[in-house]
Amino acid sequence: MIKLKLDPIVQDKPVRVSVDLPGSLFEDLKLYGALLAGEGAAVEPPRLIVPMLQRFVATDRAFARARRSSKP
Repeated sequence: MIKLKLDPIVQDKPVRVSVDLPGSLFEDLKLYGALLAGEGAAVEPPRLIVPMLQRFVATDRAFARARRSSKP
């Protein structure tokens, strides 16, 4: 089994966001969603964007240091 960085996507209240993605990135997100779902229904690319950004921000050490140093 492939160990992906994202955990399963939790169903929550959706928020509409409009963003233009390069076609190659969209295709990669479709594949990632299919791999994340395993044998179930594929996760649509828009549902991956927020968890990926959250994971990126949470694991960026330089950002964490900057955030800690900017707090009063």
